[in-house]
Amino acid sequence: MKYGISELSIIPVRKEPDNRSEMTTQLLFGESFIILEEENTWIYIRINNDDYEGWIDSQNITRLTDKTFENIILNSNEVVKNITEPILINKNESLVLPMGSILPNLTKNHDSFSIGKNQYQLLNKYNSESFEIIKLAKLFLNAPYLWGGKSFFGIDCSGFVQVICKAVGVQIPRDTSQQVQKGENISFSSEAQPGDLAFFDDEEGNIIHVGIILGNNEIIHSSGKVRIDKIDQQGIFNFELNKYTHKLRVIKRIK
Repeated sequence: MKYGISELSIIPVRKEPDNRSEMTTQLLFGESFIILEEENTWIYIRINNDDYEGWIDSQNITRLTDKTFENIILNSNEVVKNITEPILINKNESLVLPMGSILPNLTKNHDSFSIGKNQYQLLNKYNSESFEIIKLAKLFLNAPYLWGGKSFFGIDCSGFVQVICKAVGVQIPRDTSQQVQKGENISFSSEAQPGDLAFFDDEEGNIIHVGIILGNNEIIHSSGKVRIDKIDQQGIFNFELNKYTHKLRVIKRIK
């Protein structure tokens, strides 16, 4: 078995081994993966934290030995909870990490971490305290919609929900069709609590959209941009368009 890890802020994961192919998700800094196939300069991977598969350019990744891979998997890996986190690489190059990035082997002082022989220094001391899901979600307000995106610079609806859940210590799958299978059903929208996930379907009954309940009949979701809209038993009502844009299917409580 072969392994690798991202030491870049963001790496596009594509449907086919071609830079012109559709981007289906993104690999964030510190996310490791199993290499399933290699084709020229492309590798087909399975991401460890959500089992998502796709093609990435092998020039963008760091290969790991079995021992280093096991070390990263077994040791505590803290997750970046800020929209962006600046770091120094080997004390002479800078890099900015998006929320959801992983910091392997973070020191007890929470000021540095390592991947293999590479040493990284946090410019801001890592904040290990837990954050409320709503507080983190609102940090993404006005981030543009991007199919397959997982960062403030472009994010889709399921990527938005996955990154926020990851930052509060909850691992969920990448796509809405998988996410809806997790958690406990909430019977009525009036019983929903802040942090619950609302899923929406199309005319054929396919789950196509997800957002995070805020309370006060409001939802935050990525649609055009990350925005706050009203929600009721029927679905999401967009006041700018003066119409319902998404039909509610189910509300789930993820623990």
